Amino acid sequence: MTSSPDTTPLLQARGVSKRYPVGAFHRKMLHAVDDVDLTIAEGECVGLVGESGCGKSTLARVLARLVDSSAGEIHLSGQDIGHIPTRAFGGTPMRKDIQVVFQDPTESLNPGFTVLQAITDPLTRLIGGSAGDMRKMALQALEDVGLPAEYAGRYPHQLSGGQKARVGIARAIAVNPKLVVLDEPTSALDVSVQSLVLHLLAKLRKQRNMSYLFVSHDLNVVRLLCDKIAVMYLGRIVEFGPSHSVFFDPKHPYTRALLDAIPDPARENSPRTKLEGSASSPIDPNQNACRLSGRCPVEMPVCSQVMPQLIALGAQRQVACHRAEGLPESTRSKTEAVAS
Repeated sequence: MTSSPDTTPLLQARGVSKRYPVGAFHRKMLHAVDDVDLTIAEGECVGLVGESGCGKSTLARVLARLVDSSAGEIHLSGQDIGHIPTRAFGGTPMRKDIQVVFQDPTESLNPGFTVLQAITDPLTRLIGGSAGDMRKMALQALEDVGLPAEYAGRYPHQLSGGQKARVGIARAIAVNPKLVVLDEPTSALDVSVQSLVLHLLAKLRKQRNMSYLFVSHDLNVVRLLCDKIAVMYLGRIVEFGPSHSVFFDPKHPYTRALLDAIPDPARENSPRTKLEGSASSPIDPNQNACRLSGRCPVEMPVCSQVMPQLIALGAQRQVACHRAEGLPESTRSKTEAVAS
């Protein structure tokens, strides 16, 4: 997934993998992330989607330098940051350029810190300055996320779920990062609150010219917020492209199955792409076969013999499928309900 040759992407990952030893004597390896390429341009929002357990959050934490990778390269604004151990990366000036908003706003906030302390703590560590300057920056971040200054003295238990989510976002943006990694930031919130937080994130991205990596299993949420979408299955990226193209012209059978799983009463009796059986184990997977082999409705003999690599379909689309250019027409109806 490459950017134009005359621009340097904000974040570029090449061949990134993360494996964990498992089993007796650690003789087996769990391939949580396997040979992933991903590019995020300045000001761009890229959605990372896939079912639970596919490696989305692990990849996000590796790219955010919270977890060390097992292989591959990670570059931020052209600088190689992948070789820096995560503990050491936390002490570099680049740490402030990548911030994270976690899935559970309650668990991510220190119950002994006031809202002001929660926001000024990373400011003090990563930027420094007088107490007055730190307070001013923290209050500005609170204002930007829609919380009045009087919330600065409150503790997490005195906040609602939506308010905690806003504090988590304020803490991340206070240091003026270039990239914010959002790991399912609205999944623990009520639907009405989700909408408000998503609109807030869209506004902040424009105001502060930030890039987002938005991790979610909710495809409709990703479609509304993201410019591009990366679809992940069992540790590998299987499709990447502009949000609208991926949604309304999916090229990979797994992407089609994900989209067809979205509830739609208008299509109750329409044919849908379905995956048979269960996903294969990520422990020591067959590296000479497609991860979807055995479940794919359009599988060919080569699928169980050769791992498909991402190939370019036009200027911006990439698909890892042996039938990418000759996949049967989608049975998915493009309904107004999905388009709205």
